[in-house]
Amino acid sequence: MLKTTLISLTLAAMFGAAGQAVAQDITLRATANSNENDEDYDGLVVFKNYVESASNGAIAVEIYMGTQLCSNGAECLQGIADGSIDIYQTTSGGAAGIFPYVQVLDLPYLMKDDRTAEAALPGTFTKTIRDMALEDSGDKIRLMTIGNTGGWRNFANTQKRVQTPADLDGMKIRTVVADLPQELVTTLGASPTPIPWPELFTSLQTGVVEGTKNGITDIMSMKFPDAGLKYLTLDGHAYMAAYWWMSNDSFMALPEDLRRVVVDGFYALQQATFASPKRKSIQAYEDFVANGGDLYVPTPEEKDAFAEAAAPIYDWFKENVDGGEAAFSALQDAVAKAEEDINAMRDQEIN
Repeated sequence: MLKTTLISLTLAAMFGAAGQAVAQDITLRATANSNENDEDYDGLVVFKNYVESASNGAIAVEIYMGTQLCSNGAECLQGIADGSIDIYQTTSGGAAGIFPYVQVLDLPYLMKDDRTAEAALPGTFTKTIRDMALEDSGDKIRLMTIGNTGGWRNFANTQKRVQTPADLDGMKIRTVVADLPQELVTTLGASPTPIPWPELFTSLQTGVVEGTKNGITDIMSMKFPDAGLKYLTLDGHAYMAAYWWMSNDSFMALPEDLRRVVVDGFYALQQATFASPKRKSIQAYEDFVANGGDLYVPTPEEKDAFAEAAAPIYDWFKENVDGGEAAFSALQDAVAKAEEDINAMRDQEIN
């Protein structure tokens, strides 16, 4: 009897040790179609450091920047769905072909500043989009968090200072090949011109387009002022959101304690991507002005005029984009709650 018990205990210890070894042999493959100078990389480095440390080495994170694992949003999200990739970051444009409602964060003037965005995006809004994406992907693609990749989109051009929507009338503005940004540019009275990103420098230089909608770090890293881009209006019409996706199979296969570690890792990643563009934009703005750029900050009244001119795009989005109404309502509710909480905190802090 004692011998049988000892054998049982020995076997249990062996299988327990084997199970522990398997649990510690978890590797998450993470990718973003950008480079090591980007906020996406900053976030992934923070994520890797946190997860590997907090899991006591049970999880290893491998980072693949650029197109090492996949070359575009559709291909990378397919990799997430089939489990060949564990983690992937994309802008709304990269995911819109599969989840069109993620473009809700491309709608203009819904969030006024970083503090509002950083309070509104976590929580119920992210959960709404997560639930929608899980349902639409057959429980394969899970939204983990939403961060930032490049600050805010602003109007920039080669022709003149833009202070009012009327200043955009007829201007050829570069957009991606997607309905929403083209509809927005048209709504504001300009002429949308779809141009691939690698061709934008030459297109500005030759006058194929006269303006674009980008963040300052992208403008300076691509040397657009050398192509004649001189005027930048800080209207901040859209938050440059980064959607971070994970294979739901990979996530749910983790023990609960390690799922908690991964969730906390994505929180650390989100905070890093919130902070990184703020720091990088300081030097970028200084360099833009030093190179002869005209940097204009609209007055509150001028910004209200832009928002009023762009308002028809909201109804277009709700009526024409699958899942658009649910996503729009979720974002509106989140922003209203964030503004209420922020204003209450400000009142406490200034009195």
